[in-house]
Amino acid sequence: MNLRMWLRPGMAVKRWIAALLLGLVLTSLAIAMALAWLYRNYDVPAGLTNFVQTITLQFIPHPYRELIMVSVGIVFIIGGFYQLSRSLLAPFWDASSGPNQPLAEIIQAHRFGPSQPELRVVAIGGGTGLSTLLRGLKTHDIDITAVVTVGDDGGSSGRLRTEFNMPPPGDIRNCIVALADSETLMSDLFQYRFEQEGSALDGHSFGNLFITALTQVSGSFEQAVAESSRVLAVRGKVMPSSLENITVCAKMDDGREIRGESAIVEERQKISSVYLDPANPSPYDPALLSILSADLIILGPGSLYTSVLPNLLVDRLPEAIKASNAATVYVCNVATQRGETDDFEAVDHVVALEEHVGRGVVDHVLINSNLEPAQALIKPEWSVREVGLGGLEKLDDSVRVVLEDVVNPEFPLRHDPGKLARALIQLAREHRHSSSESDARYKEHTGQNGRHERYSESGQGGHGTSGPVPNPITREVRR
Repeated sequence: MNLRMWLRPGMAVKRWIAALLLGLVLTSLAIAMALAWLYRNYDVPAGLTNFVQTITLQFIPHPYRELIMVSVGIVFIIGGFYQLSRSLLAPFWDASSGPNQPLAEIIQAHRFGPSQPELRVVAIGGGTGLSTLLRGLKTHDIDITAVVTVGDDGGSSGRLRTEFNMPPPGDIRNCIVALADSETLMSDLFQYRFEQEGSALDGHSFGNLFITALTQVSGSFEQAVAESSRVLAVRGKVMPSSLENITVCAKMDDGREIRGESAIVEERQKISSVYLDPANPSPYDPALLSILSADLIILGPGSLYTSVLPNLLVDRLPEAIKASNAATVYVCNVATQRGETDDFEAVDHVVALEEHVGRGVVDHVLINSNLEPAQALIKPEWSVREVGLGGLEKLDDSVRVVLEDVVNPEFPLRHDPGKLARALIQLAREHRHSSSESDARYKEHTGQNGRHERYSESGQGGHGTSGPVPNPITREVRR
């Protein structure tokens, strides 16, 4: 129970609780006075004397007997009132909120409208890395939008994509489950995978089939995603970066070109660059709007070449990131990935990003600083290692490097969701504070009172561009 929320002025709850308590006190006093009068004027029957002395705690000295009675009474009043309220309100609970939503939140939303989140966060990526991030973010009071890659062509997603000519649902499904208000039976159902050899359903997950069926019924993939999110009562929004049928292609170091995300990973050869077919696919407009209004934009964690970069190759999406006033953070993986980032250091991730989309898209890089779990637990036969910190001095001063312990100590190939979310939210707060100070200095210098937007003289907005106000964020390593 959120005590601060209950104590907020204007909830129209405290006054009626006070009236209820006053009524109980007056009624109790009246009963006590009546019992005292009876006790003084009438003799208690001999057979009831011991019983009366026991229930009135005569064997306990004053004032302890009164304190015990008052404490027990308060517990019963609070517990009874709370459970009675839940029982009375249960039929009127909004289906989308469900009985898991705290009663105080429901009353506050009714009295004052929905509360405004502290930050608007857009997470861009796909695969396991994005799901891990979302599980940490959803525990905070923020507005979350997940923009998910649609280049998956393997497994259940690839089969459904080919057979029904729709975007692959797998990564979308994982993000919906990760953002579910409580990952219970429905979440387990969405993740359930049929494993009956020889069956047409073999390899398919129920969630993928559910989204596919909704797409066929509604005629709209985005509507199917929205309805699936409603079923699981997700804390945020999940949307594709594009609705086009995209194929991720890679140019290998040996000159060959490989088509398909799954084929690229299976090659286990060094990747020179990736591109999309068709090139510059149209973006999903709500994703662009979310990016432009965000306070924090997160790229990764996840497969660099097959989950993160394909989103940034969608038409106008990098420009939207640059035009946003948000802090843009690339979350570097904590370990290398076989077939994609073998032998990569943290700096190599940033270099690959800039080679594909140019500078200015990322102004922060969050790197794990705790390498001990990986060095102790990663086995040689896994053919992976921790992502090292060498070469960071090569990065441009426009990129702020943030070192934080964000690794899962029990499984050092993954981030810890809680640690990662806390580090990112703290970074966003610092960026917003720094930006506010910069705006205040600019207004003081120019005499302007209106809101200042960071746009360059060429009309291209964004962080890291040359304009009338220098970027207030400089390179900083935090340990």
